[in-house]
Amino acid sequence: MIKVLFICHGNICRSPMAEFIFKDMVEKLNIKDNFIIESRATSSEEIYNGIGNKIYPPARRELINLGIGKTDYTNFDNKRAEQLKKCDYDNFDYLICADSYNISNTLRIVGSDKNNKIKLLLDYAGYTNKSISDPWYTGDFKQTSKDIIEGLNGFLEYLKII
Repeated sequence: MIKVLFICHGNICRSPMAEFIFKDMVEKLNIKDNFIIESRATSSEEIYNGIGNKIYPPARRELINLGIGKTDYTNFDNKRAEQLKKCDYDNFDYLICADSYNISNTLRIVGSDKNNKIKLLLDYAGYTNKSISDPWYTGDFKQTSKDIIEGLNGFLEYLKII
């Protein structure tokens, strides 16, 4: 079982998009039973009284535009922001961050990366220190999904060689 955790600042845009796009990919490849796929936030900004906000509406629209959410496995209607916990480091094989700030904040929460589990998503696509475009600031959810898909394709290739 391969346990993958996607991480961004608020867990309402980039990391849930990565979570559900990746779920869609592995489902279409008929390998979903080999994975546990989730996402988390490094901040608590989108969590109030212990209840996280749902995926940001433009991110939801982009997932729908990509045809994601039509199966039980990829249905994101009940996804709510959740903050990263220290124990997540031990519970997941890969902690994949959207940008370098997320890496810094992930390390602040989980401690050291003694098992080299924490990476940027676009590292798997052959980039060095390249961030997933943040649609919270750019408003360009299509570019964000392109970045995510490129990184996820690279991650799938990486998994084939290990």
